[in-house]
Amino acid sequence: MKVPRATRLFVKINGERHYLWRAVDHEGEVLESFVTKTRDKKAALKLLKKSMKRYGRPHIFVTDKLRSYGAALREVGAADRQETGRWQNNRAENSHLPFRRRERAMQRFRRMRSLQKFVSVHASVHNHFNQERHLYSRQNFKLNRAAALAEWRDLGAA
Repeated sequence: MKVPRATRLFVKINGERHYLWRAVDHEGEVLESFVTKTRDKKAALKLLKKSMKRYGRPHIFVTDKLRSYGAALREVGAADRQETGRWQNNRAENSHLPFRRRERAMQRFRRMRSLQKFVSVHASVHNHFNQERHLYSRQNFKLNRAAALAEWRDLGAA
């Protein structure tokens, strides 16, 4: 597995602060995400275990400097693989932008369960359609986008 970036996001639900934990890969695709009321070792451990079970054990974990990540990595036995640099976690932080845009359009969330459902669906849809536009010519971008849309329609029809 490539280098995952772990991050958390503050989300208010009915004026109460909740935390959206996310694991993002080296290309900015969201691997795992879930919502908790706490920002502790238990939540960080849940994120690490979920992502490692599904995607394997990575060489390096890039995180911010939250101490919960260090404690969780020590428990997993990968404390020596954690990297916390000033700009190393930018890929994960930038993955929040489409979520925030959509959250604003939806006028926030009312329940933790609806946030969790939205996050999981939003991540898969965004990963499927998000393409690095600056890497392709306009013609190739249109072809790739049409192929993604056709695949999405096939998945929806089944």
